Amino acid sequence: MKKKIAIAMGGYSSEYRISINSGNMVYKNLDRALYEPYRVHIMQKEWFVVADDGTPFPINKSNFTVKINDNVIVFDCVFNTIHGTPGENGLLQAYLNLVGIPQTSCDFYQAALTFNKRDLISVLKPYGIKAAVNYFLNKGDEVKVDEIITRVGLPCFVKANKAGSSFGITKVKEANALEQATKVAFKEDDEVIIESFLDGIEVSVGVITYKGEILALPVTEIISENEFFDYEAKYLGKSQEITPARISAEQTKEVQDIAKLIYSKLKMNGFTRSEFIFHNNQAHFIEMNTTPGLSEASILPQQAAAAGISLKDLFGSAVEAAI
Repeated sequence: MKKKIAIAMGGYSSEYRISINSGNMVYKNLDRALYEPYRVHIMQKEWFVVADDGTPFPINKSNFTVKINDNVIVFDCVFNTIHGTPGENGLLQAYLNLVGIPQTSCDFYQAALTFNKRDLISVLKPYGIKAAVNYFLNKGDEVKVDEIITRVGLPCFVKANKAGSSFGITKVKEANALEQATKVAFKEDDEVIIESFLDGIEVSVGVITYKGEILALPVTEIISENEFFDYEAKYLGKSQEITPARISAEQTKEVQDIAKLIYSKLKMNGFTRSEFIFHNNQAHFIEMNTTPGLSEASILPQQAAAAGISLKDLFGSAVEAAI
């Protein structure tokens, strides 16, 4: 009997188009001999299954079932490919937990924690994990420019605390640009994190549970044509992503070990992708994605390919681990 898999895609944030690309990639590559996949669009106004001919069938939110041509479909598992809210911040995970359906990403607490850059950095600090010097603002706080610059220096990065795909992020080089940068970030979130500039090689490390083992994938080096790895660099081809990264064997092991440490200490499940910068030749943690991109342009599928893992095996292993 084939397992019925709902591939959740879309979401409520600026990232919904990217998420749909990821979801369609999973839909295309899930093994049809084992699974019966359904594309489920989770949108702000409605949740629905999209049939192959484009017909939408509404999801019953009371139990996450769908009625298609008089058949009620009960899903065995949800493959979560939503970037941003509600799939990456814990809301979808908590809901699915309540209705008793397993899903492929981490649990709701871990999702909420890792989605909040400020809280995640605070939790990881006791483990000796290095990060940029930072300063936090809540909406309505006074922007004390001199105090901020004394703490983090210039240039610095102003980011929305809970947003992905580099939405709401500005590299600030001069003090008079700081306040405007906070306004840009506050359009995406009610919390802002301001970080010191880390100069060095930027890398990305995928960590997954694969066939029952925690596995760090080959490391990717990120070279942005833009000032930093922003939205254009990530999704519009304005970057080079080199896998494996052109770093030493010792540096590779260092970031893989730190990424695996974070994964195990936080009791993660599913796919994660952590970003680091080698500042003064030491790995500094930037952030962790718990529903990383899975489209053709995305880093994690590139890393899996470099490790000799096919997309069919990668996605199938995630479903089996969840179930």
